Amino acid sequence: MKAISILGSSSNAGKSWVATALCAWLRKQGIKVAPFKAQNMANNAFATLAGGEIGVAQAVQAEACGLLPRVEMNPILLKPNGPDGSQIVRLGVAGETRSAASYYETVEESWRIVQQTLDGWKSECDVLVLEGAGSPVELNLMTRDIVNLRPVEYLDGRWILVSNIEFGGVFAQVFGTWNLLPPAMQARGLGTIVNRFRGDLSLFSDAADVFRERMKLPYLGCLPFDGSLRIDDEDSLNAEASIPKDGTPYIAWIKYPRISNSQDQLPWQNDIGIQSIWTDSPKVVEGATAVVLPGSKNTLSDLAWLKERGLASAVVGGAKRGIPVVGICGGKQMLGRVLRDPQTGEDARGLELLPIETEFLPSKRVVRNESRRAGEVWQTFEIHTGESSIVESVPFEPLCESRPAGEGDFDSDGMKIGKVWGTYQHGIFDAVSMRELLLSDACIEGVQVCRSDWRESRMSIYDRMADCLDMYLDLDTVKRYLGL
Repeated sequence: MKAISILGSSSNAGKSWVATALCAWLRKQGIKVAPFKAQNMANNAFATLAGGEIGVAQAVQAEACGLLPRVEMNPILLKPNGPDGSQIVRLGVAGETRSAASYYETVEESWRIVQQTLDGWKSECDVLVLEGAGSPVELNLMTRDIVNLRPVEYLDGRWILVSNIEFGGVFAQVFGTWNLLPPAMQARGLGTIVNRFRGDLSLFSDAADVFRERMKLPYLGCLPFDGSLRIDDEDSLNAEASIPKDGTPYIAWIKYPRISNSQDQLPWQNDIGIQSIWTDSPKVVEGATAVVLPGSKNTLSDLAWLKERGLASAVVGGAKRGIPVVGICGGKQMLGRVLRDPQTGEDARGLELLPIETEFLPSKRVVRNESRRAGEVWQTFEIHTGESSIVESVPFEPLCESRPAGEGDFDSDGMKIGKVWGTYQHGIFDAVSMRELLLSDACIEGVQVCRSDWRESRMSIYDRMADCLDMYLDLDTVKRYLGL
């Protein structure tokens, strides 16, 4: 098995994007390829068919490879949930919460799990595409880093360095990273890629000479930014708040501090005539034609933040004005009456827009589902610790029908009271019928809803990403390493 790791000169350099594109490129070459990230820190998670959690980036990369996501693609997942630290998910199973300092005391235990999963891949694929985390040369962390250099060395693999030109100082990013790498690791480099260039690429045409004069690492080329080739982000922090454009109706997605599964918003990006934006502003919420409360890694903390910021009042005010309010997972819990955590003794009043109460449990529900509405069937999933129960007999409509993927009969799922929605299904808006229902509730007309299947359309995006590598990069060093 060959191994290629995509390293970054910093966080948000574009490692996930390039790794996904490389997976798609290798698949198109007829190579049996699989994705891998030893340790991920992200609240954007995905449920596998076996009921385990992995980072959403590796689920996306699995799709690009033509594979079903598996926990072995991301053996260690750290899910930040506040000042107490991060929940540790090992091989898809949620475990204890630890502070960073406490976790590093057990990092060798995590490395043993990583080694075992790496060994398992050797008999299952021809090429393993690894994704790094942050920078591989954080000097204070390198001895404890099990994501970047250690897996490459363990597999006798090679690496590609990606830098983000939007951050500025791209030459300093690349030269600094290169010069801080140990000589033995420098020798494993296949090349460097400059990512996310905007504007006239000819203005960067002399970059190859600059790189060649100062280091031995080959310059593979520069990738232009293309907003149409967007994939699910592994990091909810990438859900940046923005200001709505004048005159166009918009859906306001609340960006609380511990947001999770922000990819639920992505299907709206292909619809024309409606804006779907992230916000932490009560004023923006007050002007919205619909509001969505997404998932949260710490629902009680984010609920308190909503109230402190005046967003809770803005959401309730919007519901009173008759605009749709949608709660997904933790957002659904916030729309209820009471939220209780027996483990901490903490109780909180919700926004009281749904007749439910939620109790947080030590165990977590992680399941891949199929959902159905108006004859349309699509994939959804649940990842949550709270269980909600109806506390008052109020008439409501189910939002859809759902069942565990491929098992049993469909049952009613979610609730809709007037224009207030509550659901535990991530991926609810992947369905055309669900987006059309929200637009109808919001009385928004003239929107051109993209009717292609969201999941199927992603395969064409992966193929275009692969074509982008062919078009803009010199992949000769990669081909020689792989024997192509």
